[in-house]
Amino acid sequence: MQMRQSVSAPIGALIVVGIRWTDRLVGLVSTLILARLLAPEDFGIISMASLVIGLIDILLDMGVNITLVQNKYATQDDFDAAWTLRMIQSGLATAAIFLAAYPAASYFHDARVTAVVQALSLAVLLAGFENIGVVAFQKKMEFGMEFLFFFAKRISSFCITIAAAWYLHSYWSLVIGTVAARLIGVVLSFAMHPMRPRFSWVRMKAMLSFSSWNLLRGIGGHLSENLHRLLVGRRESPALMGSYTLASDIAAMPSIELLAPLNRVLFPMFVAVKDDADELKRIFLLAVAVQALVGVPAGAGLTLVAHELVSALMGERWMNAVPFIQIMGGINIVAALSASGAYVLLALGRARLIAIQSWSQVLMFGSMAVLLIPTGGATAIAELRLGVAATGLLTFIYLIRKERPSWHLMDMLAGVWRPCVASMVMAIALLSLPAPDLPVMLQLFLKTAVGALVYATVVLTLWLMGGQPDGAEAYFLNKVRELKKSSAILIWKR
Repeated sequence: MQMRQSVSAPIGALIVVGIRWTDRLVGLVSTLILARLLAPEDFGIISMASLVIGLIDILLDMGVNITLVQNKYATQDDFDAAWTLRMIQSGLATAAIFLAAYPAASYFHDARVTAVVQALSLAVLLAGFENIGVVAFQKKMEFGMEFLFFFAKRISSFCITIAAAWYLHSYWSLVIGTVAARLIGVVLSFAMHPMRPRFSWVRMKAMLSFSSWNLLRGIGGHLSENLHRLLVGRRESPALMGSYTLASDIAAMPSIELLAPLNRVLFPMFVAVKDDADELKRIFLLAVAVQALVGVPAGAGLTLVAHELVSALMGERWMNAVPFIQIMGGINIVAALSASGAYVLLALGRARLIAIQSWSQVLMFGSMAVLLIPTGGATAIAELRLGVAATGLLTFIYLIRKERPSWHLMDMLAGVWRPCVASMVMAIALLSLPAPDLPVMLQLFLKTAVGALVYATVVLTLWLMGGQPDGAEAYFLNKVRELKKSSAILIWKR
């Protein structure tokens, strides 16, 4: 079983990276087109409404997907209980969201939020009907099917949203696209997976015993990721809220979004080997090293090219998003380094620890935002979030060490110091680069190319000087050799 997992994992990772990056590429193209068709204020209205919906939705989300993946012996009764629980949750959430529309508009000081919240509550209701069987794609590492499912949903939503934006030039186009995506997801889920779930209470008690901690973890995680937006939405205008939200989404693309596919593959892998202490440690350390090798330079690079990126791709009216992107690039570096720790604890059934950690982050950020910066704007809130995220990374290291005392801190640092040093050298090189008199798009391309070249050269040099140790660099080079070998065989057969 472990042999099968280790052989299929790289292929699965490539497929899931394809899923995520196809999804993000479509999302990026959609965002750039919408940034030209819509105003920052339109994004702000949708962001305010989405925060309300997300908060209520997560308050009732029992995390049944994670529970099913974590349970290696899940039966049809487990899937039925999960579907039943999710249907109940979506119904209650829809009602709560609809009733919360007017208080939400009052909180954000904008009456337009009311109708948008009420319309988007339909999307929450539709989500509950999605076939729970699609969770088996991830559980069984059938990532090809998962790719088809997510890609079909994304491309359909993209076409509908862009067409609506072109015709309406209004934030309602985003509402239409969201509801359409949920409806398409329901239809596709039953078309692509043969499971036909039914209402069942047989395994409900077992489902709730694990999912209750997932609920607390989910609420804490959601507030940790979105409390800052709730504060910005109340303290700033819809236009600035739109810039802040779009900056947050863009900042996540090269780091968190690049590494999320890896985590999606790692979670079932961690579950499969959780009883093998040595193999679990090996996979964990490799995951941290890979995330550092990719996530650290991605976040740092985005911070360094933020001005050119916004100017070239989004237009001058979005330039107030630049400082937010620069701060959030640092936040996402920290988040990338701590992601594997969360998935290991989940695989070990320690959802309670993650829930406590998430809530400690929320309480720390919320209390400091109220006491230290009671009138602080978006920039101050983003800076505070960066500081709290750094403490969260230290907390995860502590929890991992407490759970697995034999996993030494130096083992973790061995896989991340080279990417960190190389990223600093890259930053120095880009900051020292003279500003050429070129179109902004060419400036963006030049800085990106120089940064990538400097980073790759430095990190490879450090790895060679260190005696070519096992880690992310060796892992990637081995995969490149395997791909070349596979390509050569295919060409020879032809």
